[in-house]
Amino acid sequence: QVRLVESGGGLVQAGGSVRLSCTASGGTFSAYHMGWFRQAPGKEREFIAAIDRSGVWSRYADSVKGRFTISRDNAKNIVYLQMNTLKPEDTAVYYCQASQKYAIIDEYGYWGQGTQVTVSS
Repeated sequence: QVRLVESGGGLVQAGGSVRLSCTASGGTFSAYHMGWFRQAPGKEREFIAAIDRSGVWSRYADSVKGRFTISRDNAKNIVYLQMNTLKPEDTAVYYCQASQKYAIIDEYGYWGQGTQVTVSS
């Protein structure tokens, strides 16, 4: 059983930056692809970024490409999401996922409780 805890969210002005962290425990972190997803009020959860087990490959949604960067530290069991040039439409609850599947919502994956990011205009 993998437990994921996100942190780093908060209120930020448009154009600002935030770094989210997701700390894993209870499993072999390097065995899982990691992903970040977000869900805005009234909308479905959507894919944002993913990184493979080794940290070599990553993938991004078009809406965040060039602004967000995903990274991981397998020695510390943490995955990060650096979010730059934030826009009000980035406002959402951000979730991390540990999965054997890459860059998609996995119903059998492990999820954190989410962290709220609010971008003010």
